[in-house]
Amino acid sequence: MTSFHSAAAQLVTLAAEGEEHGGNHESLSPYLTGGGALFVLLLLLWITTRFNRDR
Repeated sequence: MTSFHSAAAQLVTLAAEGEEHGGNHESLSPYLTGGGALFVLLLLLWITTRFNRDR
């Protein structure tokens, strides 16, 4: 039973260390990610409207 408690304590310590970094990678820019997602969605919208010629 003590091995379970020591493993739980190690996991809590590991989780606390992970929170310090904020979870974001340094090379990921939120503006670049959002702009890329917007571009992809607009491209898909344009493709969808090109194929929908029945209107």
